[in-house]
Amino acid sequence: MPSTRTWFITGASRGLGRAFAEAALSAGDRVVAAARDVGPLAGLTEEYPDRLLALPLDVSDRRAVFETVERAAAAFGGLDIVVNNAGGLLYGMVEEATEKQIRDHLDVNFFGAVWVAQAVLPHLRAHGSGRLLQVTSMGSGGGMATVGFYAAGKAALDSVSEALAMEVEQFGIKVTIVQMGGYATGLFTSGTTATAPDPAYAELRTRLEEMWGDDLGPDPGEAAPAIMELVTLPDPPRRLILGARSYDIVQEMGRDRAEQYRAWESLSRMAPG
Repeated sequence: MPSTRTWFITGASRGLGRAFAEAALSAGDRVVAAARDVGPLAGLTEEYPDRLLALPLDVSDRRAVFETVERAAAAFGGLDIVVNNAGGLLYGMVEEATEKQIRDHLDVNFFGAVWVAQAVLPHLRAHGSGRLLQVTSMGSGGGMATVGFYAAGKAALDSVSEALAMEVEQFGIKVTIVQMGGYATGLFTSGTTATAPDPAYAELRTRLEEMWGDDLGPDPGEAAPAIMELVTLPDPPRRLILGARSYDIVQEMGRDRAEQYRAWESLSRMAPG
């Protein structure tokens, strides 16, 4: 990988994408920052006029994704690190969500990430190297009430990315599934689509809101050093939980799930296969 690397980051106007872009620029790298609204990147573009290119992009538009990736690769002579970060949150109970809300959500969180991966792979393969970071979630291993579709999209991306990693490692391309913990990214405000609440779920919704509280998590910039370290590793992990507290929570979830399987082992073994 060259000493001055070129990043392609989706969802780069705010939150984690913005934090990763700033960290890469501070390290002397070049960044193509893609977002639906690139307006918030104006100040950063003025600060780094020769090393930052902001491009408008709706990742749910497959044709636009391929066209934007071509512009990005041409601007700096190729791509080295791709951060598939764009996403949103569909907040609400499964029964409440409309077909349009569900499809729009997965168009961004799952299909959009797939389109980006398909578009960048020929460029990475041509160089015989590259890093693809698939930003998912610490919650992708299981669903929780009100955020089930978010977890579903991230779980699907986890699975596809595992397959993708096996397919492209022969070309020198390293794929890491970055399972993010909770950061103050604005996901629960500007990045959220909410369902129309059904009164039947009012009690559960209240309990969940009390359980979660008002803690939005640490600043996204605190996640950036780990990402900068990750992209330097010659043999990076396939999966990485990003966040100390989140790591502990996921480990506990894994133990709970293993206990549930063991409790019903006799029933599992009643069937062959």
